[in-house]
Order: sequence, then C-alpha cells, then structure tokens
Amino acid sequence: MSFADLTSELSAQLPELKGRMKANALLSDITWFRVGGPAQLLFTPADESDLAYFLSHCPGDLPVTVIGLGSNLLVRDGGIPGAVIRLGRGFGAIAIEPGNRLRAGAAVPDVKLARAAADAGISGLSFYRGIPGCVGGALRMNGGAHGSETKDVVAEVRAVDRKGVVHTLNVSDMNYDYRHCGAREDYIFVEALFQGEAGDREKILAEMAEIAEYREQAQPVKSRTGGSTFKNPPRHSAWKLIDAAGCRGFEVGGAKVSEKHCNFLINEGSATGADLERLGEAVRARVKELSGIELEWEIRRLGIAASGDLPERGS
Repeated sequence: MSFADLTSELSAQLPELKGRMKANALLSDITWFRVGGPAQLLFTPADESDLAYFLSHCPGDLPVTVIGLGSNLLVRDGGIPGAVIRLGRGFGAIAIEPGNRLRAGAAVPDVKLARAAADAGISGLSFYRGIPGCVGGALRMNGGAHGSETKDVVAEVRAVDRKGVVHTLNVSDMNYDYRHCGAREDYIFVEALFQGEAGDREKILAEMAEIAEYREQAQPVKSRTGGSTFKNPPRHSAWKLIDAAGCRGFEVGGAKVSEKHCNFLINEGSATGADLERLGEAVRARVKELSGIELEWEIRRLGIAASGDLPERGS
C-alpha cells in the first residue's frame, strides 16, 4: 500500500528545513527483520536544531514516530502513517570528557559506544557490545545485557519534545525500570552523557571479545531477527519458558522461533510482519497456557496491519 505524499505540503510549511524528507519510504529496507510497510514520510534531520524546527512547525495532529537502527523493531505490513523520524549522521558524534565520561549522539551504534569507551580506558560500558541497536534505543528502553543496564551508566540525557523545546534530563528524570523508560513519550532523545570508571584498555577489549563470542555462539546473529523478543518475567527466563512450552522451531508462514535461542524470532526469507506477530502471539499463548505466565513483548511493534492481517493485541 502507499500513503498520500506529505512532502510538498510540509516543504511549503517548513522552508528552512535542512534534513531529508522521503515519501512512502520502505521500512523493510531498514528493519533487521526486513519486513514491514512504508513510512508515510521518513524524515532524517540534519542536526538537533533541524529536528526542533521540524517538530515546532509541523502540524500538531501529524503522528510522529521515532525509530533507530531497526534492530528491536517489528513494522506491520500496512506501514506507519504520519512522520517517521530517523536520526542520522548529525547525531553520530562521540566525545570523551574528563572524569571517565563519554558523550554520544543518539544515532551512535551501541557497539561503537563500547569501543570508544574501551579505547579511552573507560570501563563499565562493555555490555553495549552485546546490544544490537543505537544509543537512542538504549535510552528509550533501558537497554541492557550481561548484568548491566543503561540506567547504571547514564548520567544525563538531552531530548527534544514535540514542540521543539530542548530538555536536559538527569537519570532520575528517566524513571527507569527493567527494559522500560518512564520519561515522556514525546521526548526524542538526541544525546547522552555516560559515566564510567577508569579501566585498562586491553582488559576492556578482552571483555568485549568475550561478549561478542557469547553472542556468536548463543544467538542467531546472522539471521534476519530483531533481537530478544520477550522480556524476562520476574524470576524467570523467557527462553526457558518458551522452550518448556515446546515452541523451539515453531513456524508460522515464513517466520520461525530460532532453534539456537528460542527467545529470537527469525524471518526465514519470506515472512511478513503479520507472520512474525502471529508467531509471537502464538508463543505467548502457549507459554500462558502451560505456565500461567504472560510474556511481554520486548520488541517494539509499530504501524498498522494490512487488510486482513492480525490486529493489534498483546502487551
């Protein structure tokens, strides 16, 4: 399907815009699952001021959705109406600051953040080597791995709201919980200041190598997947519940529960967004029936279903 082209209308309303707008942009080219319909408008701002200008001058009723690298994301087959904002090069800077601090733009990949910290001899950020996303996504979902979370290392966050106003937030303002951020939904995170500790570069790099090796051995990192599908319930591991429910290798259409790590869904090549969502919901139903535990989606599901596809459901 395709949406009405908003570019001409918005170009007239925002004559000073520097970033790039693209109508009906294929999000399947961006998401790691390689599925999903188009964005009605994909906007890549040039920098923070350009983002603030767009937000403060675009129509107030225009839906706005923010995406990152597309790793923890399932876009439905009908696409995403309104404006989809994806931060790019203008948000990709990294700077080392005194006191074992590191400032990074929201578009910086997590693995690049970990490497920059290691090169500067800053410990405490190695776990980002195991998160397949970017800084903005880690801030929004309190991304974590290997016993550490974003809330443990972030000191300050810079955000732009829907009116184009810039805010500086302390970690307490983020209201973090497990894989959850309680900051306002209309905040678009553009930058973060991370606090680490003095460390030895070679030891940090060795720790990162161990994390990378673990991911290679334990997770289907070379498949079309979106990362961990469900949050770990309190005192339980999602993959163990899924395995106990007999879902390892379970398939719906072109989507499959990974044989290697059953908290990962895989696009075998022909899956649609609906296949993946149906598969996830089938897994949730089986786990609930067997254990009484209701798994919560960790992967973000965005957009509208194509005609006849699965309606929005599940937490």
